[in-house]
Amino acid sequence: MVLRPQWEWRFDGADTEPVTTPVSPVFTTQYDAEQWLGEHWRTLAAQGVHAVRLLHEGLQATPTLTLPYT
Repeated sequence: MVLRPQWEWRFDGADTEPVTTPVSPVFTTQYDAEQWLGEHWRTLAAQGVHAVRLLHEGLQATPTLTLPYT
């Protein structure tokens, strides 16, 4: 069995607490995860997401990014 790396976004609301919706897809590469965020950040911000954290295998892999307001 081949295990693939897992990259996913965690979303924080205005109170810096994690939000349960929306849910991030799981990606096999950091590039794919970052590209997806570049395409969807406006929608996420409109849904109340204020910051995002990229996780690799459950551990934070990049600094927390604050989304601009739309």
